[in-house]
Amino acid sequence: MNFDLNRSLKQLRPERRTAQLTRRPDEMLPFVLDRPGNGPALLLDTCVYIDILQRHAPAGVEDLVVKRRTNHSAIALAELTHLFGRLDPRDRRTEGVLAEIRGAIFDMSPHRLSAPSVRTMGEAGILAGLAARLGSIESGREQALLNDAVLYLQAIEQGQVLLTRNIREFDWFDQLLPSGRVLFYRQT
Repeated sequence: MNFDLNRSLKQLRPERRTAQLTRRPDEMLPFVLDRPGNGPALLLDTCVYIDILQRHAPAGVEDLVVKRRTNHSAIALAELTHLFGRLDPRDRRTEGVLAEIRGAIFDMSPHRLSAPSVRTMGEAGILAGLAARLGSIESGREQALLNDAVLYLQAIEQGQVLLTRNIREFDWFDQLLPSGRVLFYRQT
């Protein structure tokens, strides 16, 4: 699939957006407890893997991941494998952490792992730039915001619901490009 910059700019209209973004109240957002177990397939944000491994995911999240078809993004894979190079091998905790992450990666069904399209990547740059400008994103968070925008758009493109606890940024994306393709939770 080719990237059509003019089409993407027409859809997102970054030049027309000047109002600051603020996070909407929880009552306006879809949370895991608001949704039954059945529903569209999920795409997992990286925080879901980490929260499950650290036992910080609420029971509703674990139930949802078991009940629904679960898909994985190459973006989340990259964020998880980043830790194999990032964590200090001299730290006594590193070996155990990497063993847990290795297990999570091995549990990803290869036929449920996909890469974002070229169009998704191009539009994610625009969406992340908009959110950074309108949300006054902190310096140093631009790459994480870009990765999140890719996940959001990948879920839309593939007809999946993105599961995340990253409420602020994904709420911003959903305000800029409403999709109904995000589901939130809070850590326990």
